[in-house]
Amino acid sequence: MAEARAAKLRARLRQQVGPALLITRREVRDQFRDWRVIFPILALTLFFPALMNFTANQAVRFVEQYGAPIVAMRLIPFLLMVVGFFPISVSLVIALESFVGEKERRSIEPLLSSPLTDWQLYLGKLLAALLPPLLASYLGIGVYLAGVTWRVGWRPEPGFMLQIVLLTGVQALVMVSGAVVVSSQTTSVRAANLLASFIVIPMALLLQGESMIMFWARYTALWWVIAGQVVIAVLLIRAGVGHFNREELLGRELDTLNLGWGWRTFKRAFQGQARTPGEWYRKEVPEALRAMRLPAIGVVGMLALAVGIGVHQAGIFRLPRELLDWREMTSGSLASLDALGLFSASGVGLVWFQNARAVLLATVGGAFSFGALGVIIMMLPLALIGYFMANLAGAGLAPLTFLAAFVLPHGVVEVPAIVLSGAAILRLGATLAAFGRGKTVGEAWLEALADWAKVMLGVALPLFLVAAALEVLVTPRVAMWLLGG
Repeated sequence: MAEARAAKLRARLRQQVGPALLITRREVRDQFRDWRVIFPILALTLFFPALMNFTANQAVRFVEQYGAPIVAMRLIPFLLMVVGFFPISVSLVIALESFVGEKERRSIEPLLSSPLTDWQLYLGKLLAALLPPLLASYLGIGVYLAGVTWRVGWRPEPGFMLQIVLLTGVQALVMVSGAVVVSSQTTSVRAANLLASFIVIPMALLLQGESMIMFWARYTALWWVIAGQVVIAVLLIRAGVGHFNREELLGRELDTLNLGWGWRTFKRAFQGQARTPGEWYRKEVPEALRAMRLPAIGVVGMLALAVGIGVHQAGIFRLPRELLDWREMTSGSLASLDALGLFSASGVGLVWFQNARAVLLATVGGAFSFGALGVIIMMLPLALIGYFMANLAGAGLAPLTFLAAFVLPHGVVEVPAIVLSGAAILRLGATLAAFGRGKTVGEAWLEALADWAKVMLGVALPLFLVAAALEVLVTPRVAMWLLGG
């Protein structure tokens, strides 16, 4: 019985995925026939590892003269990661031309008129754009490893090698899936190449962060980087499949910026059926809050995780004990802040402005990262609370006392505001990965932006104002009273 079910599952899988693999084989075969595409990739793939081998060899010789071989030992793994990243960035043009390039060459009409479903067509194109750069990356890694082993004698640990292989694979998947989304939603190769900067620049910044991890030899953190990129890749693929429409791809000749239509769409969604501010508060704001229930649950979980991360980091990076005399620290800090005039209406305005600016920054970041970057920014205050709570607990201050003195007076208002803001940001970013139901990408995003504005203007920003007043005028007094100041 089990074998019959397995055979049935394999047959169904071949029936569903087989047509997509046909597209993949066709595309890859055409790519390998074009020497103008393959020759530059192979040349750069083989030349760049040789250059990195020369760099590693020279670095080892240089630092050995000064008795600092650890510098070279940290540089060699970093160069291994760069060797895997370089062919992907160079080969990104293949993914950028996957749809819009064929459209400009007028060779995509027969493919779009085939009996393949939209997701089969999209998956086939995605795999075809992914395989050549990924193979080139692994070839470059192999060449680099062979050279550095022969010339320097360095051999990677099996676990680290697995991380590099997986990291290269997920980076290729993120960049290629993002490029295919761009290719399917633009009307010209020129526009696709310009939009590629929104893929290359964030990945280059991520590469810098990974280099810091490697130079500090915190290789276990790479597993978190890999997991995060897997999530982003899944969201990009979902966004591409959800918003791919072959009729729209054929019919769209030129993208135009229609600010009037955008404003009308946003205004209609923001105002709804309300005619007065009171009616808007009674009807539209509660409706927007109901739409935030599921994202809010996710944000609560992420904030709890942030506190746990802060507590964990406190066990690794402990503050010096001389800095943890909370009585002296509290009285000194309050005196300094009082001298600056922060315990006043201007102090309340300053704290509220800082919170509003952080929310705006998180919104901008979340809009371009499916909400992930926005939620991470909202997690930072909770991570700091967990970090200082754990450090002060080690110095004798009970965690409940810390929370009651420094967090609870204003946190009862500020934390719900953070949760609602994070939920609105997460929903706004996740809209790009949702399947369209009779709406364009822009229309769905503008409606989500209207819900974000309802939550921000109607609930979150007023809560942040109340929290700022409590934080400036009440929390310091409570802290002094509880700590015997």
